[in-house]
Amino acid sequence: MAAAGLASVGGRAAGDRIPGRPGGTGGAAPPPNGSDASDCEDDAPTESAEPIDVRGAMYLPARALTFYQMWAGYDEAVVERDLGYAASVNLNAVRTWTSYEFWKRNPKAHERRIDHFLRAASERGISVLFSLFEGNGVWPTDENLTNDNPFTGVGVRSPGNALLADRSRWSEAERFVEWFARRYGDDDRLLALEVMNEPHWDARAKPFARSMFEALARNRGSVPLTVGSTSMVNNATYLDWGVDALQFHYNFPRSEERYRRFLDRMRVLADEFDGPTWLSEWQRVRSPPFGPCPPRDDHTYPNYASLAPAIHDSGFGNFFWSLMVKPAYLPPMRGNGVLNGLFHEDGAVWSLEDARAIKAMSGDPSVDGLEERPEWPEWAAGVKEFACR
Repeated sequence: MAAAGLASVGGRAAGDRIPGRPGGTGGAAPPPNGSDASDCEDDAPTESAEPIDVRGAMYLPARALTFYQMWAGYDEAVVERDLGYAASVNLNAVRTWTSYEFWKRNPKAHERRIDHFLRAASERGISVLFSLFEGNGVWPTDENLTNDNPFTGVGVRSPGNALLADRSRWSEAERFVEWFARRYGDDDRLLALEVMNEPHWDARAKPFARSMFEALARNRGSVPLTVGSTSMVNNATYLDWGVDALQFHYNFPRSEERYRRFLDRMRVLADEFDGPTWLSEWQRVRSPPFGPCPPRDDHTYPNYASLAPAIHDSGFGNFFWSLMVKPAYLPPMRGNGVLNGLFHEDGAVWSLEDARAIKAMSGDPSVDGLEERPEWPEWAAGVKEFACR
């Protein structure tokens, strides 16, 4: 696929921001010509939509605020419970992260816990897309990695700034990549292996990610290799690296109609690629988009039903953010009091309409037995009042 073709169809408008990167660009589709103020959800979902082959969610346990915390405080019972919730709405995939920082401290424990995670997922018919490094969030200081305060504990980048800035140290991270590739490179419980999430917008992260991808490729097995990409424009670069699967992200469009147009453009590109293409991050319609604090109150809550029919009609394998109800992952959304998620820890769902729309991607929209509770978790309820202060 020519880079020029990707750029012409998959470009974005100047000024679209990457969440977590003030003043940056990315993460959203280009607006069409003219205002979309009248773009409402006029398109009814088609009844003929086929089941989606990859039906996934982003996964981080409810009480873990960083992926370091997920693995350092790994709880087998919680993981098994949560993956059971995923299976109850016919999800067959999850996208989550390893933790390079935890692996450095206790590689054997990380390996045992990954082994359990893969076993628990497989027993529930769920494939795993693991990412090795993260391009978004705050820096991985000890304080940030372990911060479990729901007001201030947010997603953490990996690796740290000192390593990214010093190419002579990249071999340290390469050992982690080689270990993972040797151990899991032929593991058929993996949907794919993602070298890094959204490295393209950082002058240090992009060459680092390419170096780590090359290490993966040298040690590759049968598991497809990919990169977490904000857009098809970035995928022009990743195709040159040799990825086997493409990803794109679009979390907060202004309308369902705009999203349908965007997905139509992505389908044109995906059909030219000899491999899978996944919408690996999506959330809800939000109008206006990120801007002055605070946002409209009703747009701080989950509303997957606002986009799920359009995604179902598009046929794209996809991952919504997130499986578990919890405060938003990145600082800007946390500061705006945004809540994500489908399932509470006790198995109730935030929204039966959301659960129905997500499960419908399997061809079965029934949600019998699920309880609806559109309430903040008690342990994080103060975040709503704390937002924007």
